[in-house]
Amino acid sequence: MNSEQSPFKGNAPIPQPIRNDGAGNVDLGPRDVLRDRENPDMFVPPVTDNGLIPNLKFSFSDAHMQLNYGGWSREVTVRELPVATTLAGVNMSLTPGGVRELHWHQQAEWSYMLLGSARITAVDQNGRNFIADVGPGDLWYFPPGIPHSIQGLEQGCEFLLVFDDGSFSDLNTLSISDWFAHTPKEVLSANFGVPESAFDCIPKEQVYIYQDQVPGALEQQKVQSPYGEIPLSFKHRLLAQPPLKTPGGSVRIVDSSNFPISRNIAAALVEIEPGAMRELHWHPNNDEWQYYLSGQGRMTVFGGNGAARTFNYRAGDVGYVPFAMGHYIQNTGTETLWFLEMFKSDRFADVSLNQWMALTPHELVSSNLHIGAGLMDALRKVKWPVVKYPGFGYEKRTD
Repeated sequence: MNSEQSPFKGNAPIPQPIRNDGAGNVDLGPRDVLRDRENPDMFVPPVTDNGLIPNLKFSFSDAHMQLNYGGWSREVTVRELPVATTLAGVNMSLTPGGVRELHWHQQAEWSYMLLGSARITAVDQNGRNFIADVGPGDLWYFPPGIPHSIQGLEQGCEFLLVFDDGSFSDLNTLSISDWFAHTPKEVLSANFGVPESAFDCIPKEQVYIYQDQVPGALEQQKVQSPYGEIPLSFKHRLLAQPPLKTPGGSVRIVDSSNFPISRNIAAALVEIEPGAMRELHWHPNNDEWQYYLSGQGRMTVFGGNGAARTFNYRAGDVGYVPFAMGHYIQNTGTETLWFLEMFKSDRFADVSLNQWMALTPHELVSSNLHIGAGLMDALRKVKWPVVKYPGFGYEKRTD
């Protein structure tokens, strides 16, 4: 038996697709052991997994990296995760002074700042402008068709962009440089009232991301519009928003009720402590698109007719839950799990399994599930998005 076939390699055991009940067999063929270790509940599924749930996971680490002077980007769309039809995501980084050029989209853009800070600008159809700086934990939202830009400040930045169309690609947007490059110079001259020579040095193709100087102070760059500033802010400070705290973690919900401009995308920032879980629930408004920020966890998605499948997630992964399918997210690590859950909707909505049972006649629930008073008495009429009960967390699992 060679080193690859040995059950141990160094001090770390090589996982095998064998469940504790004896189902499965050793895998002695070619394999990616590191990937198997990252996905223990996909490699050895729980006995409750069954049926034909599609793939609901894709990592940004497996996505193509677009490198430019001034930054990089990578995206997860229906090309990478075919089930994710409602939303697409872009992970982008800008150097200090790096610019995501002046552009606009046919889709709404929702963003969460991960690291560093940036300056965002926009102008609406009425000539009202918006210029602001955003830092870690801040959001911005640009409605479809609104022109805007993003520029890294002193330390640069990294952020997540989410668009309300699963087939969206950030490389296929409407950019100012691309439009100039594909407009006759005599037309540009007539439009702006300057000689054609003024356009001798314009880019020959879309710039996308480019390197520039770090901009000056915000007040120095302010441009006064005769029509005033945009009335509904494109910026929201999500981490400054008081969370809903429950035993085991917290949730911050942001949608059009507290971020009025965000009419197409609703979201929640979820914190799950070790041993806790995002409770069994589903969403009655749309599919769920997830982005994992830190820690590690697992999610089982229930699709009806006996179908269920479990996936493992860690920082940088994208998860997805089709409309109204039941699911949970459990912290399987020793550190706090943070993730974003997003929806193509103007409002956040979820249905709690626990609360549903608690607000239904108890005799009906008991007869349906053949359960006794112990569970019925423990049900909660008040929703806890994140739950943790001493002695009942993931650390107690033995299978």
